[in-house]
Amino acid sequence: MMKNRIEYILFIFFSRCFKFFGLTLSRKFASILAFTFFYLIPIRKKVVLKNLHIAFPENDIVTNKKLAYKIYLSFAITLVEILYLPYMSKNDIAFAVECSNPELIIEKYKEGKGVILLSSHFGNWEFIAISVAIQLQLPFSVIVKPLRNPLVFEWMNKSRTRFGNEVVQLGISIRKTYQTLKEKKIVAMVADQRGPAEGVKVNFFKRKVAVYTGPAVLAIKTGAPLICGIPIRDKNYKYKTTLVEISVDNLPENYDEKVIELSQRYISYLEKVIRENPEQWLWMHNRWKH
Repeated sequence: MMKNRIEYILFIFFSRCFKFFGLTLSRKFASILAFTFFYLIPIRKKVVLKNLHIAFPENDIVTNKKLAYKIYLSFAITLVEILYLPYMSKNDIAFAVECSNPELIIEKYKEGKGVILLSSHFGNWEFIAISVAIQLQLPFSVIVKPLRNPLVFEWMNKSRTRFGNEVVQLGISIRKTYQTLKEKKIVAMVADQRGPAEGVKVNFFKRKVAVYTGPAVLAIKTGAPLICGIPIRDKNYKYKTTLVEISVDNLPENYDEKVIELSQRYISYLEKVIRENPEQWLWMHNRWKH
């Protein structure tokens, strides 16, 4: 499609521009992007404000609008960094994320049940799987959702796999992921978007939301631990994360209830992180649609 090709050309154009200017200077461009898509050509602004009203009903509209702009700025920074990703060296990416306790993955990996590394659309979610895999010198299987534009999707996957990780498309991923965990390997995925309307619902910011239960199902069926790693950006554009294992203690005996409870535990942890740094989560997704 011509639209896909035009988008791809623009994508590559900005990527090469950022290469020319360097990452530090290119990040300054994020302010222009944020201003453009928040004020001049609003993209999903109503969705963001609606989501913020649901999550933070105690805030007035002025407070939420200020927060919304910070969200656009954070996402713009992430977008610039993603476009610059092909030009980052192995060391650049390794040092982009400071993990305070990488030994947790090594410890669980040695138990021989595989590991599920869960993240979120938070900070720079593309960095974490690449960076931590390099630091641990262990390849990850990264579950990815196909983008609408296949040309951009292919470009993204080249960046994701440059240093040894593999990508598995969501949709064909369950069987492949199950097999990967059975082979005692590490699977990385983002699992914070809206699940099917008829699916499992858990509490998120005091409202019921539909969730994807894949991580919980895989953990229960394979015995692989669920480890959360959410990258939080500091003022110097360094990402920091502390890995947290989601407890499987005292789960219900009933299988369906077990899946719901384990999903709730992950979502509750995610909510805690979001409340601490709300501007860094991707609020553009219509999370409370059903």
